Amino acid sequence: MTNLQVTEQASQVVARAEQTVAEALVRMDAIARTNQAKVLDAFHAERVADADLHGTTGYGLGDEGRDKFERVFARVFHAPSALVRPQFVSGTHALKVGLFGMLRPGDEVLFATGKPYETLEAVVGIRETAGSLAEWGVSHAIVPLTDGGQVDLHGVQQALRTNTRVVFFQRSRGYAERQALTMTDLTDAIAAVRAMRSDVLIAVDNCYGEFVETTEPTDIGADLVMGSLIKNPGGGLAPTGGYVAGRADLVERAAAVLTAPGVGAEVGPTAGFLRPFYQGLFMAPHVVAQAVKGSVLASAVFEQLGYDVSPLWHEARSDLVIRVSLGSEAKLLAFCEAVQASAPIDSFVHPDGGEMAGYANRVVMAAGTFVQGSTIEMSADAPVVAPYRVYFQGGLTYEHVYLTLERIVTSLM
Repeated sequence: MTNLQVTEQASQVVARAEQTVAEALVRMDAIARTNQAKVLDAFHAERVADADLHGTTGYGLGDEGRDKFERVFARVFHAPSALVRPQFVSGTHALKVGLFGMLRPGDEVLFATGKPYETLEAVVGIRETAGSLAEWGVSHAIVPLTDGGQVDLHGVQQALRTNTRVVFFQRSRGYAERQALTMTDLTDAIAAVRAMRSDVLIAVDNCYGEFVETTEPTDIGADLVMGSLIKNPGGGLAPTGGYVAGRADLVERAAAVLTAPGVGAEVGPTAGFLRPFYQGLFMAPHVVAQAVKGSVLASAVFEQLGYDVSPLWHEARSDLVIRVSLGSEAKLLAFCEAVQASAPIDSFVHPDGGEMAGYANRVVMAAGTFVQGSTIEMSADAPVVAPYRVYFQGGLTYEHVYLTLERIVTSLM
């Protein structure tokens, strides 16, 4: 595949698609400018200096650069507090820490956007796993979305119980058929839940959604949002890490789960991570816009080829991900092979389906990334099961996505 010659026909398909989406690409640039101003204002407000970039070792006591970065992050998200650490190994880890901080034995978490992403199923205890919330006496309930992919508010109201402590929203689609929830969708849903029960906590899985729009869930009433730095907010530069942001008391509880009760956020060395954290956050609005522009172009390309695509190129975006139904395992693997062959790293590797921790089905993943597992960098992944839907996301530069689409089209045609 590394020697695959892009055909003239494939180049024409992508070029036509780019002409179709030209106005949408301009809108993405406007969103990036708004978000860039927000990030820059936060840097200025906290007076970020070169001395803040160097990090600490050992316990990480008195790490002013770390504490300042968390204040910057909180300002960007318009949140009272944030916990942003390299000790978070993934978005799932950040979600786990946030949930364990909010919930206590006897409580229930209600999933208002259907079944959560596969890796969270084990955390909750939907799949029986050592250390899950279920083992600690926390129950769960799931309210499927409506046929139209919206939050079923009547169903949520019916499912609320006296011990419901957290109502949980997943912004991105994961491996579900539905589209990502826009900030308008979330605003309406959160307001409706507040009207039903003012005492419940609203938690949002924000993975893949940061900086795609000009507001975040903490702007519209979410108590806690969680995500990964090797997705959007790390700007492709953060080599690891995650975050929990929102109400100060809930962030404090999350810190106690991440480290230990009694020390919480006061410890946690940052070593050499602060410079890429700060720089990655600064770059994130631009990098996310590049990925979203690539996503819009990809939707137009696969629509033009007659594939079932979601979202369509002209539909609102609230995350990076598009889903393409390919119809066969052979096409699914060809798609992923073209993505891998277009990567800057490990382009010679042949992706194939296999077992992976946290997933119920065989999964194929194509990602030749500078940071292992980074999904702000361009990648494709899919459960290897009918109807063979692939999930395509990311791209540090729009140009990289464009060139990759030429290879994918050549491979599929």
